Amino acid sequence: MQNSPDSPRSGRKERIDLSYDYAVCAWARHFNVSEKKVKEAVAAVGNEADKVREHLRSAKGSERPSAS
Repeated sequence: MQNSPDSPRSGRKERIDLSYDYAVCAWARHFNVSEKKVKEAVAAVGNEADKVREHLRSAKGSERPSAS
């Protein structure tokens, strides 16, 4: 089954372009993480937004609060 052009996931993959500071800033806001985390995630899994989202989600789940 193919996605319709009206479908939010019409097969077009969103890419994160690290060449532009404003784009990195926008993605950092979108994912609610730092720009550094976006860059690290792209380095780890590539520039597809869905893969970066999953990577950041799994990274958040594995973070442990530091002992104070």
